[in-house]
Amino acid sequence: MEADPSDFNIDAPRWDQCTFLGRVKHFFNITDPRTVLVPERELDWAKVMVEQSRMGTVPPGTQVEQLFYAKKLYDSAFHPDTGDKMNVIGRMSFQVPGGMIITGFMLQFYRTMPAVIFWQWVNQSFNALVNYTNRNAASPTSVRQMAVSYITATTTAVATAVGMNMLTKRAPPLVGRWVPFAAVAAANCVNIPMMRQQELIQGISVKDRNHNEIGHSRRAAAIGITQVVISRITMAAPGMVLLPVLMERLEKLRFVQRVRVLHAPLQVLLSGCFLIFMVPVACGLFPQQCELPVSYLEPELQDTIKAKYREPVPYVYFNKGL
Repeated sequence: MEADPSDFNIDAPRWDQCTFLGRVKHFFNITDPRTVLVPERELDWAKVMVEQSRMGTVPPGTQVEQLFYAKKLYDSAFHPDTGDKMNVIGRMSFQVPGGMIITGFMLQFYRTMPAVIFWQWVNQSFNALVNYTNRNAASPTSVRQMAVSYITATTTAVATAVGMNMLTKRAPPLVGRWVPFAAVAAANCVNIPMMRQQELIQGISVKDRNHNEIGHSRRAAAIGITQVVISRITMAAPGMVLLPVLMERLEKLRFVQRVRVLHAPLQVLLSGCFLIFMVPVACGLFPQQCELPVSYLEPELQDTIKAKYREPVPYVYFNKGL
């Protein structure tokens, strides 16, 4: 079907973002790992198509499906706040290929101290890049803040993993396999708030329903960051909790015992199976564009809103990031 520029809104969600299922469908679309392989030239084409559609100047003969595909590529590769192209490794569409390799090796090499330290460092380096790439870009982060965040999160992850490894030496083997998840969860609780501390200090940009900026709110920032932390832990939980149980049983089979060299690749593959579903599910737990009652904002920001708008403003909106 040919697109009609006059009534086609390319920024309108294809699926209802007020429902969990609608958000999951949306994130299944934009976190599709195949988009990582799309050539730069095609991504640039997608950006041009989206911008032309916003101005109502799409080329004659353009089909609606072409615009939907262009928006999929645009959402997967360009930052929603700045419109700048994001680095490949930091994109949510890279969570499956990147996460499956790191998770698989963390779960496989958890027994020796050097392996624990190395893979927790790799994971936190990956997480720091993802967190920075998907931040709310309206709140700039200095190089010093990024460095402190990275060092703090890595130290937390390594300390948690090493400490729990020592505490669980006499525990059942399965308990030791869960140590990487405990370290990842603890580090997420540190890494994300530290990487986005500027939002907690100065506030996150909040807007009215017409996308006009009203001001900055620290309370909104705290809510958004908390939701992102919950989403990231949920993303990792099924694979890092259930996969050790599965591997514990598989490794008792004679066939599996004879092919130990395949244990790591098997865990990588199974981690990917979990992540391909859990990335969109976790991202869809909360709306990316959050709605917050004005009554919850800081008193001074509430006064600003009352003075600026003649009619009561019930809600403000902000991008919580991913």
